[in-house]
Amino acid sequence: MMDALFLPALNHLLGAAPWARSRLQAHAGEVACLRLEALAIRFVITAEGLVAGAADDAPVAVSLHVPANALPRFAMGQFDGAMGAVRIEGNAEFADALGFVLRNLRWDVEEDLSRVLGDVAAHRLVGTAQAAAATLRDGAGRMGGSLAEYLSEEQGMLVPARAAELLGEEVRALRDAIARAEKRIERLERNLVR
Repeated sequence: MMDALFLPALNHLLGAAPWARSRLQAHAGEVACLRLEALAIRFVITAEGLVAGAADDAPVAVSLHVPANALPRFAMGQFDGAMGAVRIEGNAEFADALGFVLRNLRWDVEEDLSRVLGDVAAHRLVGTAQAAAATLRDGAGRMGGSLAEYLSEEQGMLVPARAAELLGEEVRALRDAIARAEKRIERLERNLVR
């Protein structure tokens, strides 16, 4: 089921990226397995640098293990951060090529929409969506800050940052004072033994 969604989507992106296809062509015939928790998608690199479904018994050259917590970052377009969570095993050259392609492959939404809606409408729609996403991110950031302030100042459930810094300074000063006191005690003990 996922193969039927993933492979055409990946081929669509590769179709618009000649640099990615040429990088993958060197690995034509090699099989990779993308593992998302219990789900596994096996695919082979074609001579054109695209992907096709691979037989279940074909030997896997590279495995990409994607943790579930990386999926939201992929969905939000944070590819570099998300790829950092992906564990890649297998043939080093193929893994490097595949990792590079997956890190740098981007969907040109505006280009695809322009084919359906026209250039102007696609440009406006993408601009509106980007502005809405920025507004949501900004609002979420402000809401998080307000919640933290409420929990620390009003409810006393969190320690304010400045109070934590002051406590840290006091703990360091106390630790230094204890170390000095221990040294004095050691010197006094040595003087008493003599």
